[in-house]
Amino acid sequence: MKVSAAQVRAARGLLDISQQGLADLSKVSLRTIVQFERGSKPASESILQALKLSLEAAGIEFIPENGGGPGVRLSRGSANT
Repeated sequence: MKVSAAQVRAARGLLDISQQGLADLSKVSLRTIVQFERGSKPASESILQALKLSLEAAGIEFIPENGGGPGVRLSRGSANT
């Protein structure tokens, strides 16, 4: 599943982490995250995968399009629930 900029922003909100915090977690540059979330530069597949895996490890579950649109939520086993 390909993640969108909106899903990444929402996931950061649920985890209460900054763009810098996500950069630290994912080992993706802050500049790349800022550009991706703004929509000014598309992210490569490897960047999207790094962001997705890092956010999932932090407790996010990505929800695919299911008629209501794609989304995110905290996973049931997350320490943040």
